[in-house]
Amino acid sequence: MTRLKLSDITDEKPVKLTIEIPARLHCDLVTYGTVLNGGEELGAPTPEQLVAPMLERFMATDREFAKARRNIQPAPVSG
Repeated sequence: MTRLKLSDITDEKPVKLTIEIPARLHCDLVTYGTVLNGGEELGAPTPEQLVAPMLERFMATDREFAKARRNIQPAPVSG
């Protein structure tokens, strides 16, 4: 079985973000979701569901970002 960097998609309250991506990247995200779902297209995570966990994983494994983040005081969250 293929070992992907993502293992599951958690369902959290989303913040709406609108982005434009190249068509090729969209196709790759659809394929990634299918592979993540064991090769089955039906029930596979959508590109919209994949983007957040992929970005989280990318930032979590970026050592330079982690180092810089420790040195920056986080901005207060309004709400």
